[in-house]
Amino acid sequence: MLLRHARSLLFLPASNRRAITKARTLPCDMVILDLEDAVPDDRKEEARANAIEAAGEGFGGRLCAVRINVEGTPWHGPEMVAIKRSRADYVVLPKVENLKQVKDVFSVCQKPIIAMIESATGVIAAASIASAEGAAGLFMGTNDLRQDLGIPPSAGREGLSFALQSVILSARAARIAVFDGVFNRLDDEAGFETECAAGHAIGFDGKTLIHPSQVPVANQVFGPDAQAVADARRLIEAATGGAERFEGRMIESMHVEEAKALVARAEAVIS
Repeated sequence: MLLRHARSLLFLPASNRRAITKARTLPCDMVILDLEDAVPDDRKEEARANAIEAAGEGFGGRLCAVRINVEGTPWHGPEMVAIKRSRADYVVLPKVENLKQVKDVFSVCQKPIIAMIESATGVIAAASIASAEGAAGLFMGTNDLRQDLGIPPSAGREGLSFALQSVILSARAARIAVFDGVFNRLDDEAGFETECAAGHAIGFDGKTLIHPSQVPVANQVFGPDAQAVADARRLIEAATGGAERFEGRMIESMHVEEAKALVARAEAVIS
């Protein structure tokens, strides 16, 4: 699966073997084995060993990423060396604020990097970060970004609007994937669905998740609509080149390419 086709990207603590095993039964598109915030300091080495073992065993066609700790921590270097030798598909790098951070990790790990944008500085530098060698995608770290911007936890996402769209623009300009931040209120399914729909509407490819219960909604919202896919197939079949009429509207080559991309996404996702 291409990274940009991913709809649901589930974080789980790499220290939790039970969660790792359960992830192999879930319909998420990516499993992110977390070595950073979700793991206490005294379990970092255990989590690293678990992550490398789990990546080696694979997740049944799901993409696998490992989120490492930031530069300056005692775990950063050993994690990069271990991941380089692993079968992980991607490295998730937290708290990225400049291009050099991505280049430095990529030079060691030799695996594509998903950079987390979690601060005002990161948002402003997002275009440069997205263009870095090895950059494959951007994640919004909305919890830390809220704190950095001084937005109360109880507030909506209005204050994040400019930052979210700026990061999407940066990713699109660099032709890489971009994913919305996590939703913390696990008992608010309606709110989660609303936030997924809003993120999809402004251009995110999918959503990062913190609980298995969030996977089905993310897949539904970010996955291609069955009717839209059927319409796309008819458009592709009917198109003969140039501007022409199709089912009451004008289409041209741009619409054909858009339809082909939608069909490709539909065929790529895990059902």
